[in-house]
Amino acid sequence: MPLFERARIEVYVPDLPHADYRNLVATLKREFTYTFGGCTMIGGLDGNYLSGTGLHIQDHVNLIYTDAHHAFDANFELMSTYADKLRDATFSVLMEDAILVAVSKIFHAD
Repeated sequence: MPLFERARIEVYVPDLPHADYRNLVATLKREFTYTFGGCTMIGGLDGNYLSGTGLHIQDHVNLIYTDAHHAFDANFELMSTYADKLRDATFSVLMEDAILVAVSKIFHAD
């Protein structure tokens, strides 16, 4: 069974009970569904990171991800630009030290 390459796009959003966070998650779900045909969200993940001041922060995180219809290697610049725009859009609506947007190469079975 041959495998085919895809780019997986992941956005890790803090799980906070504020409207801005809920709205962002809903917006990302719509964006990924209409742009790439669907997405998956995993909520209630435990996250740990160091703040800009070096403090250990524990929080809850939602992971929203999708697999683009594009091969990772052949469309690296396109995926990089898209990830930058996602990160910028996320920072424009949330007051956070860091938001992780990750793009990785995965393979689907045909």
